[in-house]
Amino acid sequence: MRLSAPLYRLKRDAKLLSRDQNIPLHAALDRVAAQQGFARWSLLASSHAHGRAARLLAQLKPGDMVLVGARPGQGKTVLSVELAVEAMKAGQRAAFFTLEYTEAETLDRFRAVGIDPWVFTGLLDLDTSEAICADHIVARLATAPRGTLAVIDYLQLLDRRRDTPDLATQVRALHAFARARGIVFVVISQIHRSFDPKAKSCPDLADVRLINDLDLKLFSKTCFLHAGEIKFAEVN
Repeated sequence: MRLSAPLYRLKRDAKLLSRDQNIPLHAALDRVAAQQGFARWSLLASSHAHGRAARLLAQLKPGDMVLVGARPGQGKTVLSVELAVEAMKAGQRAAFFTLEYTEAETLDRFRAVGIDPWVFTGLLDLDTSEAICADHIVARLATAPRGTLAVIDYLQLLDRRRDTPDLATQVRALHAFARARGIVFVVISQIHRSFDPKAKSCPDLADVRLINDLDLKLFSKTCFLHAGEIKFAEVN
């Protein structure tokens, strides 16, 4: 069934409905799903999330560092959650490191794509610690099996503390660890607000928001999103 708008826009509509009518988000999501011909949001989300995430996951290999970038509200977190879910469906381990959300909020994001995260008990590791940095991530994944997919939410927040190495040093450490251990890192990134969709349909590496220098060629692949479009590419 074809949706009237991309999934990320429907989710945004539900958030506005929840706020405007003072109803729980899950109830607002179900109302939006009903308008699209689905009995509940979980059915809509699972129906339309599987394809794109499965196609992207098939293009990833152990040791990859993937940068997922978009402006706010364009679905970069949703896509990253979908990738983690598809990895677990394939029997792989997944981890989600976030400095942006609480554990409850993170679990809600898994439910928003139609998945109860507890179905994957033993395969999913959630980490919302304030201590998240490259060293922390490497330590948490020290015994993770080859092929584990780890989402980092998000790149720029790794650089927020003065008692951790600079961002370039952290990304080099993650790059070396990914290559050595066969971990797949999916790193969510902010895009600079100067990005102009009238000039190009999707952001690219030139639009990544950086305060300090960072060699973006440490990423092996990129995935940029805007207005429902997804552009996936190898980094040369």
